[in-house]
Amino acid sequence: MNVALRRAAYLRRSSAMLGLLALSMLTAWSVMQPVRAAESKALPALELLQKMQHAARTLDYSGVYTYQQGNSVMSTRIVHVVDGTGERERISLLDGQPREYLRHNDTALCLLPEHKLVLKEKRDSERFPAVLFDEGDRLPAHYEIALSNSMERVAGRSCRVLTLEPKDSLRYGYRFCADTESGLPLRAQTVAPEGVLIQIVFNTLEVGSKVAPEALAPSWNTKDWREVEVSVEEVDLASEGWRIPLPPGYHALKQVARQMRADRRVKQLVASDGLATISVFIEAYAESGNQPREFGPMRKGAVNFYRKRIGDHWLTVLGEVPADTVRDLAHRTEYVPLAVP
Repeated sequence: MNVALRRAAYLRRSSAMLGLLALSMLTAWSVMQPVRAAESKALPALELLQKMQHAARTLDYSGVYTYQQGNSVMSTRIVHVVDGTGERERISLLDGQPREYLRHNDTALCLLPEHKLVLKEKRDSERFPAVLFDEGDRLPAHYEIALSNSMERVAGRSCRVLTLEPKDSLRYGYRFCADTESGLPLRAQTVAPEGVLIQIVFNTLEVGSKVAPEALAPSWNTKDWREVEVSVEEVDLASEGWRIPLPPGYHALKQVARQMRADRRVKQLVASDGLATISVFIEAYAESGNQPREFGPMRKGAVNFYRKRIGDHWLTVLGEVPADTVRDLAHRTEYVPLAVP
């Protein structure tokens, strides 16, 4: 082959390789574009979601909100103040048995007036109007997040609608309406294909200097009440032989054990995808006493349960998630007793 022919062959091979490289780069670019576009589209909505969470933890506010699930409706008064000592909160149930919850940072008190009892426990804020269990950075991978341009009105205040549609069947959808002035969520809805399962909505709300710190005082004088500290111990279920394969997108938030009674110790794993939560409860199996006897699927409102026996343990999985999610997690969970040396 003469020099001219070799040069022509080389140019053809080089052109082919460059064409494949260009096609590869074009394919990669075309694949990445929808991802980047989705992330870019979700960014303003995610920022608003994070602003809602920040507002719930850092602003002074008070008001009354209504929790509705099916035919059950319950009203709650909340007072939240941030001062030099951190977060202070008072939550009063206005329907049913009187209850109040007082929180100072991660120390929570539950007041039970009919028993003149105060239950004390280390617990972070997990209540409305807080909405996130982490930074929410993983949410775009599992939800289509959209921010509406139209405004709505809740509790006499203007708010903007934020929706999160699940990309799979492992979780429900959510719809929020964020106060345009403060960022606080004025309304939160948990949404399934059949409609709204849970709605929490402010009826009245004051934000800022109008909130009086004196409103944090409990309704009862608890000086002579009995105080019981709920024992909570951190545990590592994997090191004890438990294999709990969480659904995609969920990660463990905490693993604790509580002494419910002298003869009943319950271990709990709490997992979340940032919005939805699942709890796994493990306790010793017993044939007598007040141990749970029902097993299989159960449902109470928006909360799905699945209970089964694994060896000498009761396993209960529950959460405001679809029934298949808790059932599949229960079926995949295993207990492999550790070898005794």
